[in-house]
Amino acid sequence: MNLSAPFIRRPVATMLLSLAIMLLGGVSFGLLPVAPLPQIEFPVIVVQANLPGASPEVMASTVATPLERSMGAISGVTTLTSSSSQGSTRVILGFDQGRDVDAAAREVQAAINASRNLLPSGMRSMPTYKKFNPSQAPIMVLALTSSVLQKGQLYDLASTILSQSLSQVPGVGEVQIGGSSLPAVRIELEPQLLNQYGVALDDVRQTIANANQRRPKGFIEDGQRNWQVQANDQLEKAKDYEPLVIRYQDGAVLRLSHVAKVSDAVENRYNSGFFNDQQAVLLVINRQTGANIIETVNKIKEQLPALESLMPASVKLDVAMDRSPVITATLKEAEHTLIIAVVLVVLVVFLFLGNLRASLIPTLAVPVSLVGTFAVMYLCGFSLNNLSLMALILATGLVVDDAIVVLENISRHIDEGVEPMRAAYLGAKEVGFTLLSMNLSLVVVFVSILFMGGIVGSLFREFSITLAAAIIVSLVVSLTLTPMLCARWLKAHPEGEQTRLQRWSEQLNQRMMASYARSLDWVLRHRRLTLLSLLVTIAVNIALYVVVPKTFLPQQDTGQLMGFVRGDDGLSFQVMQPKMEIYRRALLKDPAVQSVAGFIGGNSGTNNAMVLVRLKPISERKESAQKIIERLRKEMPKVPGGRLFLMADQDLQFGGGRDQSTSQFLYTLQSSELSALREWYPKVVAAFKALPELTAIDAREGGGTEQITLVVDREQAKRLGIDMSMVTSVLNNAYSQRQISTIYDSLNQYQVVMEVNPKYAQDPRTLEQVQVITAEGARVPLSTFAHYENSLADDRVSHEGQFASENINFDVAEGYSQDQAMAAVERAVAKVGLPEDVIAKVGGTGDAFAKSQEGQPWMILGALLAVYLVLGILYESYIHPLTILSTLPSAGVGALLTLYVVGSEFSLISLLGLFLLIGVVKKNAIMMIDLALQLERHDQLSPEESIRRACLLRLRPILMTTLAAILGALPLLLSHAEGSEMRQPLGLTIIGGLVFSQVLTLYTTPVVYLYLDRLRHRFNHWRGVRTDAALETPL
Repeated sequence: MNLSAPFIRRPVATMLLSLAIMLLGGVSFGLLPVAPLPQIEFPVIVVQANLPGASPEVMASTVATPLERSMGAISGVTTLTSSSSQGSTRVILGFDQGRDVDAAAREVQAAINASRNLLPSGMRSMPTYKKFNPSQAPIMVLALTSSVLQKGQLYDLASTILSQSLSQVPGVGEVQIGGSSLPAVRIELEPQLLNQYGVALDDVRQTIANANQRRPKGFIEDGQRNWQVQANDQLEKAKDYEPLVIRYQDGAVLRLSHVAKVSDAVENRYNSGFFNDQQAVLLVINRQTGANIIETVNKIKEQLPALESLMPASVKLDVAMDRSPVITATLKEAEHTLIIAVVLVVLVVFLFLGNLRASLIPTLAVPVSLVGTFAVMYLCGFSLNNLSLMALILATGLVVDDAIVVLENISRHIDEGVEPMRAAYLGAKEVGFTLLSMNLSLVVVFVSILFMGGIVGSLFREFSITLAAAIIVSLVVSLTLTPMLCARWLKAHPEGEQTRLQRWSEQLNQRMMASYARSLDWVLRHRRLTLLSLLVTIAVNIALYVVVPKTFLPQQDTGQLMGFVRGDDGLSFQVMQPKMEIYRRALLKDPAVQSVAGFIGGNSGTNNAMVLVRLKPISERKESAQKIIERLRKEMPKVPGGRLFLMADQDLQFGGGRDQSTSQFLYTLQSSELSALREWYPKVVAAFKALPELTAIDAREGGGTEQITLVVDREQAKRLGIDMSMVTSVLNNAYSQRQISTIYDSLNQYQVVMEVNPKYAQDPRTLEQVQVITAEGARVPLSTFAHYENSLADDRVSHEGQFASENINFDVAEGYSQDQAMAAVERAVAKVGLPEDVIAKVGGTGDAFAKSQEGQPWMILGALLAVYLVLGILYESYIHPLTILSTLPSAGVGALLTLYVVGSEFSLISLLGLFLLIGVVKKNAIMMIDLALQLERHDQLSPEESIRRACLLRLRPILMTTLAAILGALPLLLSHAEGSEMRQPLGLTIIGGLVFSQVLTLYTTPVVYLYLDRLRHRFNHWRGVRTDAALETPL
C-alpha cells in the first residue's frame, strides 16, 4: 500500500492541505500565552490568622493547633505545616497534585468555621485563606515612595487605589502589599497618670469604643416624605479623640488627652519597607493561572500613568522588579536559536545533495511541520516557554529527517534513470513503513514521559507532547507534500550537466561510501571484537551514570536575587533596622546590582527582613546570578547579630509555600516530644556545619528569645478580688497594640490602636507600675500578687503534621553537586544517630531532586520497553527490535562522557536529551534494518549481503539526518544569552551522544543484526518453524 500515491496525483489538494496546516498554526501562535516554564499546579492553600500581642507559643497553642486539628481531616492533604510568630499564625496545606484547589478551598473554609469556638475570643477577625501556587513567582513588584507623605499614607494609597485598580487588569491575580500597614489612630497611655487618676485601662478602652459607633439609625417619615437619620457618631482623626471625656472627677473633667498621647499613625509600628535609599511601600503582583506574563506586564505598565495621576504629586511609583524583560529576552533568544537551527539544517541538506531545488523540498517541510505544531499546542492549552521552544528547536533536526529519507530515496532512483514521477511513487512506497516505524517508536519515547507522574511529568508534559506533535505533523508532511514536490521539482542530471557543487557532493559521497565499505568489511570479519566493544559500552554507561555529578534542574539566571536577613533571636525592630541598612548600602554599591527593595518586620517577625535584589541585564554584567551570590557571600560586611542569605530566584520553586525559606534546600526534624527535638536539633545543625559540601546554613541558634513570665499568686489575687481574666485584659490593653475600635471610611476601614507609651514597654520593671482596678475601684499593683521571671522562648514555633518541628535551610557549596551534597547530608544524619521519636526528612528542591533520582532509571527502562513493544508489533518479531535498541548504549556513553568531561551536571534537562537520543539513534538503525529485511525478502539475499548493502545504501541519509540533528542542537550549545543555562545541557547531551553513537552504530548494528539473526534461526529450528525472512512481514 502506497499512502503517498493520492497526494502525488493531486498536487493542488496537497498544497492546500499544507497551507491549511500553516494557517491553523499561524493563528494559534498568536493566541499562545507566554511564560518562562510550563504552568505547574501545586494545590496549596495558606491560612492566615492574627492576634496582636500574642506570643509565638500562645499563637501555636491557641490558634495553630485548633486549626491543624480541624484541617487535618480534609481529604487529599499531603502536607500540613504551620508557623507561629508574634501575633501571627500561618498554616500551609499542600494537596495531591490532581486535587481541585477550589473544592479544597471550600473544605478549608468549612474547617475554619468548625474551629471558630476553639479559637481565642479576642480575635477581631476569623482566619482567612488564599489559594497559593508556590511554583509561581511574582511577575512585578512596584515601589511607592514619597518625600512628603508618611509610610502609613503610602500604604493607604496602595491599598485603596493601586491594588484595587491593578486587580482589574486582565491577567493579574493577587496583589500583596508590604512595607507598612494602614493608617490608624494610636492611643499611647501614660501608666503613671492613669494610676494617679485611678483610671483602669479597660475604662479607657470602653470609653473609646462607646464614643466611636457606626450603626444604622433608621429613618423618619410622615406618609409623604422620609428623612434618613444620621449622627456625628464616628470619630476619624486623632484630634477628634483627644477631647473624649473619660470621667468627671471632683468637679473636673478628665479627658483622654490628660492621660494619653493621641496621634495619627499606623496599625503596626513594627513594619517598614524600602526601595533603594528611600522609605517605600511595595506592591507584589502575581498573575492569574495561565495568563500571558508579557501581555499582563505590558497592560500594567499602560495603567501606571493613569494610576500616578490619581495620587498626590509628591508620590512616585517605581518598578522594583519586572520579570518580563528577562522572559522576553529568553524567548527571543530561543526564537533566534530556532531560526539558526533551521538554517543549519537546510545547509546540511544543500551540501549533501548539491542541488538548490532539491534542498528546497525539506526546507519547506520544516516550517509546515513546526508551524502546524502551534495548533496542537493551542488545543492542549500550552504556552510558549523555554521547554516548548526547546522542543521546537530539537524538532527542527527531527522533522527534516523524514523529508530527507523520502528525498534521498527518490533522488537515488532518479540517479538510476527512473522517471521523476515514477521515482516518487516507488521511493515513497519503499520508505513508507520505515517512516512509520521511526516516527511511531519516537513518539512512544516522548509519550512515555507523560507517565512519569509528579513534578517531572507535569514539568515535561508540554515538551513531550509538543515534540510528539511536531513528529506526527512531520510524518504527514513527509508522506504528502515531500513526495509530491519531488515528483515535480526533481530532474535527472546527466554527468555533463552537473554543477560544480553537485560534482563535489557526489565525489564526497563516493569517497565516504568507499571508506565505509572497507571499514565495514573489516568489522564484519571481526564480529566478536565489535560485540565486545558493545558490551564494554554498556558497562561504561552504568559507570558514567554513577560518577557524573547530578542536579535537579540547572540554576537559572532570572536577573533576580531573593534575600533574607536573619537577626539573632530576641532582637527588637529598632535594633534590626540599622543592621538591614548596612546590608542595603552594601548591596547597592555592588556593580552588578540595579536596585534593592524589601521590608522589615510584619508577619516575618521583628528580627527578620526580606530583600529583593534586581540585577543588571546579562549584557551589562560579566557574572551569572549564582557567581554573584558566591561573591557577595564573601564580600558582604560582617554585621553582629545579623546574617544575609541570598539565593537566585527561579522560575520553578519548591517548598510548598513555607515561611522564611532562605535557600532552595530544606531539612526538617519533627517529633511528638518537644524535649527530644530541642536535644537533637543542635546536634544535627553542628553536623551540617562541619560538611564542606554545604554553605549558607540557616538554623535556629541558641536557646531562643528572652521571655518575661508573670507568675500570679492565684490565692492572693482571689483575696484581692482579682481573677486571671482581669490580669490578661490589663496586659493585653497595655502591651499588645490592641485594636479597640474601627473607623469606617468610604474606601477602607481603619483601626483605633491602644497601648501604653512605648517608653514603658522597654524595661520589664515597668510591669510593677501596671495596676489592676478591682470591681470595687481599688487599685492593686501587679507586684502585690505577682512577680515576673526571666526565661527563654522560641521567637517562632513551627509544626509539621501537627507535631513540633525545626527546619535547617542550606545551599550547595561551590564545587559540589546536589547529589554529593544530599549524600553528605544523609551520611551526617546517620552518624548523629537520631532516636526513633525524631523524624528527619528532606524538603524543598532536595525532596524534588531525591524523588526524581529514584525514578530516573525506571523512566529510561520504561521508555526502552515501550520502544521495544512498538517495534516488535510493527516488525512482527521478537529479535529485530533488540538489534535496533542495541544502538542506544553508545549514545548514552557519548552524552554522559561529554557532560563529565566539560564538568556539566546531569539534570532533568539532560535526561530529556537522553530520551531524544533514544529516538534519534534508533532511527538510523531502523533505516538499516528495514532495508536489510526488504532485501532478504524481495532480492533473496543472505543476511550478510543484505545488511552490508543496506548499510551502504543508507549511509548518506543516516549521515544527513544525524548531522542535521547535531546542527539543530548546536545553537543550544553555543547560546550564552538569557535562558542559555537551560538550553546548554540539552545541547551538550544531544551532540555528545550523536557524535559518539554515529561512529559506533554504523558498525555495531550490522554485527548485532547478524548475531541475533543466527539466534533467531537456531530458536526457530528448535521450535520446528521455518525461518524465511518473508515470514516476518511488517505491518
